[in-house]
Amino acid sequence: MEREAESPARRTLAALGRSVLLTTVVWGTFSRGEYGGWAAVAAAAGLLATVALAAAYLWASREQHLRLALLSAAALVGAGWLADWGRAHLLADFAWAGLAVIALVRLPLPVAPVVAAAGFGSYTAASWESWLGIAATVGGLTLLGYLLRLDAESRGTARRLLAQERAARAAEAESAALAERARIAREIHDVLAHSLSAQLVHLEAARLMLDAGTDREQIRDRVVAARRMAQDGLAETRQALSALRGEFTPVGEFLVDLTGRERARLAVTGTPRPLAAEAGLAVRRTAQEALTNVRKHAPGARCAVELRYLPDAVELEVRNTRPPRGEAAGGLAASGSGYGLLGMRERAELLGGTLLAGPDEGGWRVLLRVPA
Repeated sequence: MEREAESPARRTLAALGRSVLLTTVVWGTFSRGEYGGWAAVAAAAGLLATVALAAAYLWASREQHLRLALLSAAALVGAGWLADWGRAHLLADFAWAGLAVIALVRLPLPVAPVVAAAGFGSYTAASWESWLGIAATVGGLTLLGYLLRLDAESRGTARRLLAQERAARAAEAESAALAERARIAREIHDVLAHSLSAQLVHLEAARLMLDAGTDREQIRDRVVAARRMAQDGLAETRQALSALRGEFTPVGEFLVDLTGRERARLAVTGTPRPLAAEAGLAVRRTAQEALTNVRKHAPGARCAVELRYLPDAVELEVRNTRPPRGEAAGGLAASGSGYGLLGMRERAELLGGTLLAGPDEGGWRVLLRVPA
């Protein structure tokens, strides 16, 4: 049986109870004045020996040292008989009864009834009470030992369940920490990937202009745009960290600013409402990636963004038309990592949503739907 870590109050009560019990035994042994001279010395020595054996038995049974507990129990039965032969009947009764009750409470089930039977059998054989009194005493002490054993087992079960619950909470906290680290890494990756991809678009355009001998002022505009994208990337990184802490502007305001910079048309349907951090970030990143792809693969195409608030979800749709003739992407389409759609789809699936992307009437369509 599992040893219990006792509270200070429980240890104090246990020590007080043992003191009262020892005082009662000593008083019952010597109160009649039947011992004098060497007889009193022998009685005191027998009392000390019995107490020492009882202490050894209590310690061995508590620590689950079965062999030592059985040896102590056998010696305690013998000490009880010696005490009873020396007319210390109360001491003998306490030794046998305590032996039996402790056996029922602490010893393993295969041996507990045997040790308890030895203690109760000795008490029954030496008792001068009536059979009714003996039966009541033995029955009451057996019931007490059984109830104490059930109580100890229930407390042991409660301790094990508490330990399992604490372990589960620790594992859950560790899992949540790992998930949070993954989320932060994913957000920073997406911000940097979008920012660097946008810079590459402008820098690649500047290179193509240089190769084509385009006017210096137009090339300068592309370089300035790349610089602005780098600044925007730093700002978006700060915004992503703020968003992870729940400190971000509403999605509608963000899309107004984004579509204004990208010269795209924005429409919002449904009743706007605050979105959870993950859902809001998914809408933001998808809109950024989709508009960046339009700039890369269909420069000059008209683009429309629609945000729809549904009863249990939110949808973002980004459409672009076929780019005008002479505005083919050329080398711009080769810039970037090529993992934009994959990243958007993985983000949506992590939230229990979906992302569809494909050709649409000569252009391209991206549709994100996430629970909200």
